[in-house]
Amino acid sequence: MKRIIILSLACLLFTCKEEPKAYATVSGKIENYDEGKIIRIFQGRTFNKLITLNDDGTFMDTLKVESGDYNFQHGSKYGQIYLENDFESSFTTDYENFAESIVYTGDGADINNFTVKSFLISQEHFDAKLFSMGTKEDLDTAIKNYNNAYNELKNKYPKVDSAHFAIVDKNVERTEKQITSYLGSRLAMRAKFPKGSPSPLFENYENFAGGNTSLTDLKGKYVYMDIWATWCGPCKVEIPSLKKLEKDFEGKNIQFVSISIDEGRGYKGDAAAAYEGWKRMIKNSELGGIQLIADNGFKSEFMKAYQINSIPRFLLIDPEGNIVNADAPRPSNPQITELLNSLDI
Repeated sequence: MKRIIILSLACLLFTCKEEPKAYATVSGKIENYDEGKIIRIFQGRTFNKLITLNDDGTFMDTLKVESGDYNFQHGSKYGQIYLENDFESSFTTDYENFAESIVYTGDGADINNFTVKSFLISQEHFDAKLFSMGTKEDLDTAIKNYNNAYNELKNKYPKVDSAHFAIVDKNVERTEKQITSYLGSRLAMRAKFPKGSPSPLFENYENFAGGNTSLTDLKGKYVYMDIWATWCGPCKVEIPSLKKLEKDFEGKNIQFVSISIDEGRGYKGDAAAAYEGWKRMIKNSELGGIQLIADNGFKSEFMKAYQINSIPRFLLIDPEGNIVNADAPRPSNPQITELLNSLDI
């Protein structure tokens, strides 16, 4: 009799056991969400799912997936999440501080939190100041601290499987190589144009306001120079910050100069159309400062002298015509305000 009862209980437990779900459940909440109210979860071109947020920013949906890492997009922000069928995974974040505020819970939480934090430590150690003002010693220190922080992070997530550790290990190695290569070239350029050395000159560049302007005409003032073009997206992103910088230092001993290298690119090679596009953008965007156009685009002698082969590029020249920084911080970088304030202009 006792044996029959035990067998009956075993059968009952077996029959009541829930079968694994053939889908993953993803839920969570996004504060201050983008007005589009859509999360797109995708994996290359093979998987794409749209999830609509509720009015309070919450969401929940099911996805039939193959085990692996998936990307997601909300507005202009991106993230990553590891999913398997039968997972119940969740994340919360604030759209205005997306990566920094994201927290994963539920199945796969350790993997997902480890992955996003490994990305954040790269931002922490390779910051804007390093790129705009860093030395070779600063770079070496940053790489050392980055690797130490990453190893400490791995120790905090012992449950992450070796396969995911290997993936992120490769990402860390790749990041280190990219940073070393990119900053190494900038350090070499800065060494070629040291602080205090005479600046290369430009002469008789057409001035939008009329006439021609040379660098020597600006002697006696600091000159913050923006090398840009109407077809350059990153250049245009800097315009609002440049306007603010000009306003903040209005009346100071500094002149803001923008030099366009428009010569036909973005206008089907039509130099005349590029010239008109330059004038039109200055007028329509109400650009300030001194607006000049180079005589031969990237091939202008001034551009070649400064080895300018990508834009935007910013230069800072002192009142005597000497270089302060041949690779000055961008207007959107707070380091430029600090630098200008340190000069007591």
